[in-house]
Amino acid sequence: MMAARVALCFLLRASADGPEVLLGRKKRGFGLGKIVGLGGHLEEGESAAEAAARELFEEAGVTLVEGAMRPAGTVDFRFPARPEWDMECSMFTCTRWTGEIAESEEIEPAWYPASALPLTDMWQDADHWLPVVLSGVASDFLVVMAEDNETVAKFSVKGAGQD
Repeated sequence: MMAARVALCFLLRASADGPEVLLGRKKRGFGLGKIVGLGGHLEEGESAAEAAARELFEEAGVTLVEGAMRPAGTVDFRFPARPEWDMECSMFTCTRWTGEIAESEEIEPAWYPASALPLTDMWQDADHWLPVVLSGVASDFLVVMAEDNETVAKFSVKGAGQD
C-alpha cells in the first residue's frame, strides 16, 4: 500500500512577543479534536505546493500570495499497526496571504506563539519536528508511530550527519 501524499502550510506572522504560527483544531475526520497544521491530501495532478494552497483556502479562507510559500522539508509518517494511515508529507511556510482567517467545517484556526506550541493537544510527534520547521531549517524527518498509533516509536532526521 502506498503512503498518502499530503501537504501542510504553516502561516507565520510577527507579534510583539515573537513569531506566531497558525494551527487549527480538527473538527472532523483524521485527528479529530487535535490541534494540527493546516493542509491535506494532494488531488490528482496537483503539486504539493498547489495542494497546500488549496487546503489553506478551504480550511481557513485565505489565499496565499504566489511565490511567498517556502519549502520547509518533509515528514514521512509510518503507522505499522495501521499502514493505511501512512503519509508522506511535504511542508511549507508562508508569511504573506490575502483574506481574513476564518473557521471552516473542518478546522477551528488559531494563532500560537512559535515558542509555546500547544503540544499537549497535538499529535505526540509534533514536538520532534515542528519547532525545527518553524525555526526556518528545512529538514526531512521520519516518524514511526507505536502500536497505539499515538506515541512515537522512532524519530529520525533523514540524512543527518551526511553532506
